[in-house]
Amino acid sequence: MKEFELKYGCNPNQKPAKIFMKDGSELPVTVLNGRPGFINFLDAFNSWQLVKELKEATGLPSAASFKHVSPAGAAVGLPLSETDRRIYFVAPDAELSPIACAYIRARGADRLCSYGDWAALSDTCDAATAAYLRDEVSDGVIAPGYTEEALAILRTKKKGNYNVVQIDPDYVPAVQEQKDVFGVTFEQGHNNFKIDEALLANLVTENKELPRQAKIDMIVALITLKYTQSNSVCYVKDGQAIGVGAGQQSRIHCTRLAGQKADNWYLRQHPKVLGLQFVDGIRRPDRDNAIDIYTSDEYDDVLRDGEWQRVFKVRPEVLTAEEKKAWIATQSGVTCGSDAFFPFGDNVERARKSGVQYIAEPGGSIRDDHVIETANKYNMVMAFTGMRLFHH
Repeated sequence: MKEFELKYGCNPNQKPAKIFMKDGSELPVTVLNGRPGFINFLDAFNSWQLVKELKEATGLPSAASFKHVSPAGAAVGLPLSETDRRIYFVAPDAELSPIACAYIRARGADRLCSYGDWAALSDTCDAATAAYLRDEVSDGVIAPGYTEEALAILRTKKKGNYNVVQIDPDYVPAVQEQKDVFGVTFEQGHNNFKIDEALLANLVTENKELPRQAKIDMIVALITLKYTQSNSVCYVKDGQAIGVGAGQQSRIHCTRLAGQKADNWYLRQHPKVLGLQFVDGIRRPDRDNAIDIYTSDEYDDVLRDGEWQRVFKVRPEVLTAEEKKAWIATQSGVTCGSDAFFPFGDNVERARKSGVQYIAEPGGSIRDDHVIETANKYNMVMAFTGMRLFHH
């Protein structure tokens, strides 16, 4: 397939639209089901690069959940804990492959933002992964291959119109890339910068104890940031992004946004949330929305009379501000990555409130000394990578 005609571009008025190779060669993808659109392919190609690099850097199956050309979540395929299974709505006895675990964890980072996502898998999509995707609201998936059983499952989704794309895992893009904006062509070298443990050698804080899991989490954060619209900050724990702050003009706003998402992820593990009794037959998106509102300051929207009965069997007790603050304060072992330097220590202060103990950022600010001093105040470990990771 040398080109693929699209229904329209970013918006319905942007026609005609297609994807093709400028040199006339075959496209590196095959559409196995559905009819992906312009934004679908943008998500597919960005998310594929992320999971491919993450697998190469960690040796672990990797997955991502993309929305509007940025990851809502990304993760490596570590086993799910009992709590993970509960907050991601996985049956206790469900048999899960590593690639299924990777996607479940990637989507679990921010289930609201992952609503209608594009999924990316570093490994062949198997039946376990397809079965989980079938029950989620998702636009499509890209992977290097699909088992026959997985493909049969995915072809039943969205009345047979679910987008399934297979990519050639050996495809290598051109060294130079071009992009047209307002009729003007931009050209730059493709971002082939390799992110691995060697990038984490420059530990600038007094505390230089960087455990193996923290190194993996730093790599997850940095590779996620490489494919996130800048400015961006990413919080990671146990090989899973738990908060991504993308596309903010201010660095501190990125840090706050990602931190709030990380706090929301952790609040879903609060005993009061785990104890919520939902009405029978409630849809997953409705359950996700209810949890999000219940843990927010707008909890009355789902707890007032006439509303809670539509969602819960029993009216839940309020999760108070004091309880939320106390619970979030127990969070620890979190890694924070930034795609550019922290200009002030306030970013470190905000990260600490969400349990951050490890930081990876380029360094290079005229206030690096203040940033390092702030990290030292909390006995954090901080690595200066020396490399900016802007993505637009």
